[in-house]
Amino acid sequence: MKNLIQLTDEKLVELYVNGSNDAFEVLLNRYKSRVYTYIFLIVRNKELAEDIFQDTFIKAITTIQQGRYVDSGRFLGWINRIAHNLIIDHFRKEKNENTFSTDGLEYDYVNNSKYSEKSVEDVISNEQVLHDVVQLIDFLPESQKQVVKMRYFQDLSFKEIAERTDVSINTALGRMRYALMNMRKIATENNMYLEIK
Repeated sequence: MKNLIQLTDEKLVELYVNGSNDAFEVLLNRYKSRVYTYIFLIVRNKELAEDIFQDTFIKAITTIQQGRYVDSGRFLGWINRIAHNLIIDHFRKEKNENTFSTDGLEYDYVNNSKYSEKSVEDVISNEQVLHDVVQLIDFLPESQKQVVKMRYFQDLSFKEIAERTDVSINTALGRMRYALMNMRKIATENNMYLEIK
């Protein structure tokens, strides 16, 4: 298993196709937190994120076993695309289940954007912003990255973060403040427009 960790994603996929379940386990461990984070930032619901996360890796396994995986040198991008498509499928299905006719109403409250839920287009747009935010987190110093992930992805309080990282609450708050400042600075320098609809 130790030797497998050194291998490229493509080599691990090749080994998995040839029967090595350990190779896929290394891939899973390599990317599970990033894929889950990607999903959670879009759906904002732990249970739903976990369901889509599991479906993503099941679909990846099926696709690889059917010989439909195309080696592009970007396994993470490929698996995030699977997650992205499953998220869109979920929102489309949810939207279809929640529709009804407004033919007999004098005023159409349902199709008025003022009262409506986010459209699939808004979700996709937001998904891109959230994907950019995840990328920004990777540029932070480790101590700031740790606080951001604990606060927003694990939903921990600053008291819990302070206890887990063995620092004072003020230090944890300070790290979060500097993390947000650094993310804004990086976004500005790279002309990233981060606004969620």
